[in-house]
Parts: sequence; C-alpha cells; structure tokens
Amino acid sequence: MDSLGSMQVAIKSQDEQEKMRLAGRMAADVLDMIAGHVVPGVATEELDRLCHEYIVGTQRSVPANLNYRGFPKSICVSANHVVCHGIPNEKRLKPGDIVNIDVTVIHDGFHGDTSRMYFVGKPSVQAQRLTTTCFEAMWRGIGQVRPGARLGDVGHAIQSFVEEHGFSVVREYCGHGIGRVYHEDPQVLHYGEPGTGIELVPGMTFTVEPMVNAGKRHVRLLPDGWTVVTRDHSLSAQWEHTVLVTESGVEVLTLAAHDRR
Repeated sequence: MDSLGSMQVAIKSQDEQEKMRLAGRMAADVLDMIAGHVVPGVATEELDRLCHEYIVGTQRSVPANLNYRGFPKSICVSANHVVCHGIPNEKRLKPGDIVNIDVTVIHDGFHGDTSRMYFVGKPSVQAQRLTTTCFEAMWRGIGQVRPGARLGDVGHAIQSFVEEHGFSVVREYCGHGIGRVYHEDPQVLHYGEPGTGIELVPGMTFTVEPMVNAGKRHVRLLPDGWTVVTRDHSLSAQWEHTVLVTESGVEVLTLAAHDRR
C-alpha cells in the first residue's frame, strides 16, 4: 500500500491488474446480457433474478451487492428520479422510463463495477439529453486519467461539462477505489478544481460514475435506507466504468463486448 497523503491507495500489481480486467469484463457482460430484457412491463425484481442467475450460474461468480451492508438484492435498478441504489421489486417498467442498472461482480477475489442507462421504449427529449450528457461527462472525466493528473482534474471535467448543459452533478455520492475491496480509497468526486486532489499513479484502479440530475443537485434518502431520489423529483442519470491508470494513460476495464478492441 502506498500512503498518498492520509489515504491508503492500493497500487495493483500486474497479476492483480489482470484479475481486475477479468472481473471488469464479467460485470460488463452482465449488462450486455440484461439489455434485451429491459422492456415495458418487466418487473425490476425479474431483472435482478436474471442477473443473479447469470452471475452465479453462468459466470460462477459472486454478486457483490447481495447482502452488502444489508442490501437485499444482487443489482441496483434506479428508474427516472431515483439517483442510485434502487432496490429491485415488483414494480413494472413503463414506456418512456429511463433506468440505470448497476452491477458489481466478484471473481477470483476482485471486483468489477459498472452501470449503464437503458431506455424503456422511447424516452422524452429531456431524458435523452440528460442521459447523453451524463455519458459524455463520464468520458470527459475518464479522458483526464493519466499518471501525474489529479483527481480534481477528473471532477472538474465532469462538472463543467454537465453545468454547461444546464444540468447538475450530485455531490453526496462519488466514485471509489476498487480491487479486492469493493469500496476503498480514493474517493472520486464528480466535481472539483483542476490541479487538486491526489496525484494519479500507474496501478490505481477506481470507478468514475457521475450522477447527473435534470433539476437541482439535491437528493434525499428514502426510509428503506438505500434508495436515493432527487429532492425536486427531476430525472436523474448515471453511467459508471472501472478504470486502471496505466503507464501512458488509462484503460477502461468494463467496456461492453462491442466496444472492446
């Protein structure tokens, strides 16, 4: 472990990086698999069941979310004004809904963590714009990742792009270091000032996962202790990749099958 300021940031060895690659690909494969099932009328607990069976049965892996700090399901499904950590249930998706599915797979002791947005039927113009802006913002953040850059550069790239488009970045929830441990240092804020925060070095692995609201940035936690919603009931979108800082830049470990070289 290298001590960077007061943080203990784990630098992954070549062998650990290889295991992170595999776990990341597996998490992406779950999101590829479930895409065809995100249709009007499907219950979110059915999506959870399908993902659980695929992770456990087909991939012979472990869904990290199940029983994590008491979370009752294997995936998070967050629709419309739900920002994150939506608990799958008997509610059925409707045409026009926008949905984030967040999956973390543990394989061979390492975590792969990724989430994507899905449209249920045809989204509204605003929902489409919000989702696209969030996606672009995540990639702008990832584009800042390289040795010698700082985490503030990542947050600033995301925040400035989102706010330029008239949307807002959630501040209470952030990306995180990941490896053998699901959530480890550093915290990856999706807002910030360039040139601030810890310096990135090769072998770091962390998530970039901006949550972007159509209205104000404020959120509230529902009484179930998990589900986070926008306080003004506006739509929210999120995308997430796990990334590795390489000698020359960044490697995204959770690309969909059709985006892998």
